[in-house]
Amino acid sequence: MDGETTDRLASCTAPDPDLVRLLEDVFAGYRASRPAPTEIVDFDPALWERLEGLGLTRLSASEPSGGSGATWAEAAALLGAAAAAAAPVPLAEHDVLAAWLLESAGLPNDGRMRTVCRPDPAGHALNVTYGRDAVSVVALWEDGERWRVADVPAERIHVTHERNLAGEASDTLDFDLDDLQAAPYVDDEVGRQFHLRGALARCAQVCGALDRTLELVLAHANAREQFGRPIGRFQAVQALVADIATESSLARAATDTAVTRAAASDWRDPGMLFAVGVAKSCVGHAASLVVRNAHQVLGAVGTTLEHELHLLTKPILVRRSEFGSIHEWDETLTRLAESAGQDGLWPLVTTGRASTR
Repeated sequence: MDGETTDRLASCTAPDPDLVRLLEDVFAGYRASRPAPTEIVDFDPALWERLEGLGLTRLSASEPSGGSGATWAEAAALLGAAAAAAAPVPLAEHDVLAAWLLESAGLPNDGRMRTVCRPDPAGHALNVTYGRDAVSVVALWEDGERWRVADVPAERIHVTHERNLAGEASDTLDFDLDDLQAAPYVDDEVGRQFHLRGALARCAQVCGALDRTLELVLAHANAREQFGRPIGRFQAVQALVADIATESSLARAATDTAVTRAAASDWRDPGMLFAVGVAKSCVGHAASLVVRNAHQVLGAVGTTLEHELHLLTKPILVRRSEFGSIHEWDETLTRLAESAGQDGLWPLVTTGRASTR
């Protein structure tokens, strides 16, 4: 790694502290005032309007396109903070994916709420987050061996309302092929990078939810008493909490590493596939353990609608498999390691790419 790259990585290790404080205030206020949770999670237009007024809905979009021009370090901080508050708004879809696709295709962006999807060759898209709520849907469509990006108004899309495990809108969309075939082509790199960007966005969201889950578990373990003392003093509970903290920290470290490389290189780092793969694998494996252990520590109270825990754990289980399952990303890492060979394995681990010597 050359000196210039090292300096850029060092400057992108953490988001702007003023932004972090703003996010803490905004989402703490939202958490304190949100209505009692139910099994159904609907888009919150009031929260979206507040975030829009603060410039947070287009945080990472470039300034010429009307955004704030923030790096992925700031974008990941926003996604994590929103996920920790279980905020029902499509920040990842609208900003780091849809806005980026529009700019890559040279299409205008009026800032109205969008979601994003990848329709199949017949124009059919499954599990589109907040599809019913979007004013327009940005579709990345594979036309033969090339990619097109279409910004399709909601009224031209047939929407079948469905929900995911977390109770969020996760709709099926059917596009008119004429809208997709008339869309501009984009570079092949856009098509390849979309999957990586989406995967890393989901990692940032899961990490935010994991951090908040750990907070809830620690608070409960210290407050809940059994046999005259807090349950956090029992060795079995301590082991569960320690595993949550360990796995959450590993997921956070892997995700922060990938975010830092993305921010420092503007996604041009050739090691991004490996970095995102490690993050997605660590996050996915951590998710299973953290959700299981958290519900064991909290017991029955953690399964009630009134408690906050289910607002975190159900989205964690949904997000871990989006933009590639754990198995798929583990297989990707295995192929990269096998291709690197014995001499290239250490450079792959330390730099994200095998040595060419």
